Amino acid sequence: MALWNLVLLALIQGITEFLPVSSSGHLVLLPNLTGLADQGQVIDVAVHMGTLGAVIAYFWADVRLALIGTPRLLTGRIDTAGAKLAFLLLIATIPVVIAGLVLHLTGLDDAMRSIAVIGWAMLLFGIVLYWADQRGPQVKPASEWSLRDAVILGLWQAVALIPGTSRSGITITGARLLGYDRESAARVAMLMSIPTIAASGILLGGEVILTANAQAARDGAIAAALAFVSAILALTLMMRLLKTVSFTPYVIYRVGLGVVLLWVAYS
Repeated sequence: MALWNLVLLALIQGITEFLPVSSSGHLVLLPNLTGLADQGQVIDVAVHMGTLGAVIAYFWADVRLALIGTPRLLTGRIDTAGAKLAFLLLIATIPVVIAGLVLHLTGLDDAMRSIAVIGWAMLLFGIVLYWADQRGPQVKPASEWSLRDAVILGLWQAVALIPGTSRSGITITGARLLGYDRESAARVAMLMSIPTIAASGILLGGEVILTANAQAARDGAIAAALAFVSAILALTLMMRLLKTVSFTPYVIYRVGLGVVLLWVAYS
């Protein structure tokens, strides 16, 4: 794959993965709207691994806490902050893993990769995000994340398997409706992305390893590194902006892009 194409894909993935605008939707749109060849699973997995590294690095304190608590969780004890965080992340990941397996095995994941589906998801879930952000109270910090909330947000996250929905956007929507303040909603959504992206990488990684060659591995490494850098920058910017700005700018972008895509799909 040409270097400029790798750079473009990595930038799109890195910038959009943690913004509530749907990274998978943008990756699907790129070949559909430009005529470029589909990047394939090798690059998809690579850029997702790059963004996984970025969110782990940015939230390392929380990740470290969960890692320290994991051994206690494995022995059935949830008596520390780390064990509780690891447990809640596990619970929140189960719905999307089950739904993802069903869609992958039935082939529905490929069937939904269309401009019309992405357009509707961009538009409708953008409006839902705006409604939740304006309606939801800002009273709960991330430290109050509970088992009930983990289950609810896990179900919200499973909806993100529809291309164009945005995994971060839909979990932020759910968190705002549960009363989390904007920064805490984004923080919980980002932490939930870690096991989800890792599970996706494991699911697709086995197939990629069996089919990849040296050239594909080189392209994947470049794409992963570029996605890591762009994701760190996008994540840092969003978390800083949320101290003073609502999610409305992202909603405007989603609605505008959704309208354009629906016009393209049905014209």
